Amino acid sequence: MLSRKYADLLLNGVKKSTIRLGYVIPKYDEVIVHSGGRPIAKAKIIGVEYKKLSELTDEDARLDGFSNVSELLKELERMYGSLHQDDIVTIIKLELIQRFDDLKTDDMYYGINPSDIARIGLRYVRNRLSEEELKILELLGKGYSIREVASTLYGSPLKRLKVRRALRRTLRELIKRKIIKPQDDPNERGGSSKI
Repeated sequence: MLSRKYADLLLNGVKKSTIRLGYVIPKYDEVIVHSGGRPIAKAKIIGVEYKKLSELTDEDARLDGFSNVSELLKELERMYGSLHQDDIVTIIKLELIQRFDDLKTDDMYYGINPSDIARIGLRYVRNRLSEEELKILELLGKGYSIREVASTLYGSPLKRLKVRRALRRTLRELIKRKIIKPQDDPNERGGSSKI
């Protein structure tokens, strides 16, 4: 989760890390970055480093979008309150993989990986989905392929259509609630959705 200011820095390639207080152990190699109540991008974690506040450098600050370590420390104090020089921080280095403000309108899933649709759907529209759809999304969110989900839940990879329907319905809900905002397709009248 990033504030709008830092989200813009990430999207513009200035911010290449995020520094968090304490020991943070990422669950995934790739993460969905959220800002303003919606997902804005997908990033790959390319490194995780732990340091004391006193060990932070100007280079650490620049990677996080700040001019120098003094500016970074002021922001960390604003976010977390009083800090001590021996407090541990986690530096998570990121590489931007995909911006969600530049989606492919010619793709059934707008260029978003089914696993990412599942993770975003579970976070934002869980209460709009059936129990069956939730089971599908939970498996996809764990990294199962569409084929594997069909085999696991329905006993056959030939039942992939059920999984695809759940994905499309989830994507429709995300678009309807403006969580995902695909660009209007200039070839379609009124910019209507293809899903």
